[in-house]
Amino acid sequence: MTTLKIGDNAPKFEAKDNAGNTIKLTDYAGKKLVLFFYPKASTPGCTAEACDLRDNYQTFLAKGYDVLGVSADSAKRQQNFINKNELPFPLLADEDKAVIEAFGVWGPKKFMGKEYDGIHRTTFVIDENGVIEDVITKVKTKAHTAQIITS
Repeated sequence: MTTLKIGDNAPKFEAKDNAGNTIKLTDYAGKKLVLFFYPKASTPGCTAEACDLRDNYQTFLAKGYDVLGVSADSAKRQQNFINKNELPFPLLADEDKAVIEAFGVWGPKKFMGKEYDGIHRTTFVIDENGVIEDVITKVKTKAHTAQIITS
């Protein structure tokens, strides 16, 4: 789906998070960033993925990673998702899909025989200099940390 690949510069972005804060890629300069895109807050697969990242959050921090989630949900829905699942990281409320489209994760999908446009579950690992280190398109929602942290 996405045309971005390992070695590419991550698209610069700026969007509001669940709390109304403006978050930019440059906020993460000098740190590694796990940027995960998911279709819809509080759905089973997205909850499993977010909770796996939550349960391993201290491991990410210890290895120098920050974690940031993105979907097209409203800030209120993102905040409810955080509250319900005690997520320790911010979630971008990318309702205009600017970040989603910049990373190329919006497009045709199929579910139960129906075709529609939506977010393709994809995770980008971005290094300290804003370069894409990894692109994970076949996300295992219940074991996503193991896909990200390979060492």
